[in-house]
Amino acid sequence: MLDGYTQGDALWVFGYGSLMWSPGFPVAERAAALLRGWHRRFCVVSHVYRGTPEKPGLVLGLDRGGACRGLAMRVEPKHAREALDYLWDREMITRVYRPMWREVELAQRKVRAATFVADRAHEHYVPERDPAWAARTIADAIGQNGSNRDYLKATLAELDQLGIHDRHLRAVLAALP
Repeated sequence: MLDGYTQGDALWVFGYGSLMWSPGFPVAERAAALLRGWHRRFCVVSHVYRGTPEKPGLVLGLDRGGACRGLAMRVEPKHAREALDYLWDREMITRVYRPMWREVELAQRKVRAATFVADRAHEHYVPERDPAWAARTIADAIGQNGSNRDYLKATLAELDQLGIHDRHLRAVLAALP
């Protein structure tokens, strides 16, 4: 469980991939946000949601260094515990992420948000590779939540709506066979 939540407080969650376009919990407020010290990257092998053990896919993780523009989502206190439980079940299925509280910058203020960063010691973590390799891995992978290709496109569509340009994801899309 993600410790450190105070009952009765609003919960903020930082999304940088599918949480932005498919949160799975009630969101009371959405705001563009900046997380410093981490960047979005296809660095997590997916054997469940976007691939299988026979044909693994890739999903996004937060990796050390740089900064990541994404979406901060506020959850009302009455839904916070349920949202945290849901996030744990969703994001910690293989334990490839480390749940953390991190400060994210909104337009007018900073908030403490729950986020999930890639665990570099986990067997499903992938070190930096070129966009062509990621594209070949993503191209035909399909898991219980759909195709890996659709995951990439939906994430880019959400980033476009937020006015966020992600060169790495654009390069992966351009390299898709």
